[in-house]
Amino acid sequence: MPKLLPLSLLLLTAFGNAHAAPTPITIEQAMADPDWIGPPVESAWWSWNGQQVEYTLKRQGSAVRDSFRLPLAGGVAQQVADDQRGTLDAADRVYDSSRQRMAFVRNGDVFVRDLRNGNLTQLTRSNERASGVNFANDGGVIWAVGNNWFHWNPRTSITSQVAQLKADKNPADAPKADVLRDQQMRTLSTLRSDRAQREELREQGERWRQADPTRASAPIFLGADVEIVTSVLSPDARHLIVITSPKSYEEGRGGKMPLYVTESGYEDAEDTRTRVGRNDPVPQSLWLVDASTGKVQPMSLDALPGIATDPLAELRRKAGKDALKGNRPVRIGIDGWGGGYESIRWSNDGSQVAILLRAIDNKDRWIATASVSNTRLESRHRLTDGAWINWNYNDYGWMPDGRTLWLLSEESGYSHLYTQSGGSKPKAITSGNWETSAPVVSADGNSFYFVCNQKWPGDYEVCNVNANGGAVREVTALDGVEDFSLSPDGQQLLVRYSAPYLPAQAAVLPVSGGEARKLTDTRSAEFKAREWVQPQMVQVPSKHGAGHVWAKYYGPEKLEAGKQYPIAMFVHGAGYLQNVHARYSNYFREQMFHNLLVQKGYIVLDMDYRGSEGYGRNWRTAIYRNMGHPELEDYLDGLDWLVETKQGDRAHAGIYGGSYGGFMTYMALFRSPGTFKAGAALRPVGDWHQYNHAYTSNILNTPDIDPEAYRISSPIEYAEGLQDNLLIAHGMMDDNVFFQDSVNMTQKLIELHKDNWSIAPYPLERHSYTRADSWLDQYKRILKLFEQELK
Repeated sequence: MPKLLPLSLLLLTAFGNAHAAPTPITIEQAMADPDWIGPPVESAWWSWNGQQVEYTLKRQGSAVRDSFRLPLAGGVAQQVADDQRGTLDAADRVYDSSRQRMAFVRNGDVFVRDLRNGNLTQLTRSNERASGVNFANDGGVIWAVGNNWFHWNPRTSITSQVAQLKADKNPADAPKADVLRDQQMRTLSTLRSDRAQREELREQGERWRQADPTRASAPIFLGADVEIVTSVLSPDARHLIVITSPKSYEEGRGGKMPLYVTESGYEDAEDTRTRVGRNDPVPQSLWLVDASTGKVQPMSLDALPGIATDPLAELRRKAGKDALKGNRPVRIGIDGWGGGYESIRWSNDGSQVAILLRAIDNKDRWIATASVSNTRLESRHRLTDGAWINWNYNDYGWMPDGRTLWLLSEESGYSHLYTQSGGSKPKAITSGNWETSAPVVSADGNSFYFVCNQKWPGDYEVCNVNANGGAVREVTALDGVEDFSLSPDGQQLLVRYSAPYLPAQAAVLPVSGGEARKLTDTRSAEFKAREWVQPQMVQVPSKHGAGHVWAKYYGPEKLEAGKQYPIAMFVHGAGYLQNVHARYSNYFREQMFHNLLVQKGYIVLDMDYRGSEGYGRNWRTAIYRNMGHPELEDYLDGLDWLVETKQGDRAHAGIYGGSYGGFMTYMALFRSPGTFKAGAALRPVGDWHQYNHAYTSNILNTPDIDPEAYRISSPIEYAEGLQDNLLIAHGMMDDNVFFQDSVNMTQKLIELHKDNWSIAPYPLERHSYTRADSWLDQYKRILKLFEQELK
């Protein structure tokens, strides 16, 4: 028998009677501009004294965001007037070691706030934007503007330029050997004299600069053959870690996307990304720079375990290629292929630096450290995966002792929190078949706060655990925590939370726990007054060895005896995304559409198929080199479950979804013909050769070495199987999944003489539609398709 959650875990919103009859909804209302629902609290942060909360809301009928301030002692939220915006604090701030001051960037300028008295000191006023703000060891503040680093001295109130990085040739370096140049200089004394005088002036200027403490530091030259990606200055303002990439790196051929509806009246074209395998991400290098002397040293990766081993050697051999030789190229960064301040963490005293590196093939991730006296990176933690390293769950940092690292790792099969000291093995602070994310060290350094889904995969709470490990305590009981932040004194939590029909709102509670005080409800009166079909969180048994698959079921409160219900199955996008949870869905329009379907007599199932987020590493990588196959098995099991337990009519089942959901609609109709009588593939991937590198190469490697994975995983290879009714809908300005994918599929279906399909193009839409007209047109077509074919 299928396993259902107990009643206590059925997801019911915190507002309204869950058993009241749902309010009827029209397709026009469901697809209307979401302003009618009310804006979510998009970001929220503490005021400097912890007595007020500040947050942003989208303005009705506009793309403008307004800021609001809400006093916690009582009163109503007030919009911050334009001439009062200078009184706002910022969401992204850093605290000094005693947590008595905070620094932040607002409108590109650097500010310091004294938390003891509220005094605000503005350190810069410029049209240039500062970044990388942090406190220095001397109580000052450091920050960057472009590739220049600055230090503010709190005793003198003087701001000094610590370093000026240049991707250029050092003028003091001797020119490269050149026969013609040597001939000129040997035979013409005037040229020799001119050069000698220039050198004398340059050397004199450098001597004066070094002897005069009031002058700015000299430029630091990294060479003309590199580009500076980013840099991070140590807290003692003495050393920099610099990330560079080669300046001349062959890029693959990009695409040209036609634009047909333009303000000029003429057709136009837009440059778009390259396809997978057409250019690898640009490799990056690391440098240790002494800011006082300008000495530049390359950092060695030789000690990183596995750096010189090619994990794709066997696939290369089968493709007639040689294995890689030497160290594999790497990128520096936490999120995807990027590099940035998050990638480099200096210890508090500036003596050590921790750096996160990924192999470009994304089979290895290292967190390594080096000292300022040794440029050889030593691995503190290696995460290796035969499929791919997750682009999430890579947070890390230093504990207050400056010797111990904390980090997230999927090494157990689920994302969990670890600490690691010196050469010792990482110590697990959390464990279990659930995920730890977004950890924050407590203000006193004795514990961690983080987001977890201990009770079931879709129930997200703020949790707490001692820094040495032990029992995990759920601090909140909100079910749908989105994110959180500690108050400046570390004693309260500001939480953004949501529910299935409640966009993100703000709440506060003590770090010790207890009932959260809900601060906002931004829903419109019209939306708040409605009753909705509540999604039931169910576990569908897998007949294909996957255990069970979590899903949302939408149906009438009571099934009519003897009646068979037409079935609609929804497939979420992104592949690696979770939609079966207690939060407000990314697919809020689709959720309202599911209400409409139930209203019209359907039952609906929305599944977190294999490949989805929130269920651990094995669930995520089950689709490696085999996209569209395990996921289809899960949907076939879901169909069986609806037939066996919910009076579903197997002969009248449909399926739909966008992006990855569109891809899966193709796979369902093409690979299991006759199962689904109708399908709507929205902005679908039809051929993975056309998609981007960063996503696709993780799951399918690259076409040159793994062509079989692309053949197995691309719907266009199975289009011959189409026998049921298919709607394709696609934005013509889509720069994520190119409209060309649907054009190619159109041609393929024409060549196959298929006649039971249609295509709806949207000339002014990109991947994420922004116009209510387009949403309405698309979903009217889906509803018409289902009504015609499933009833």
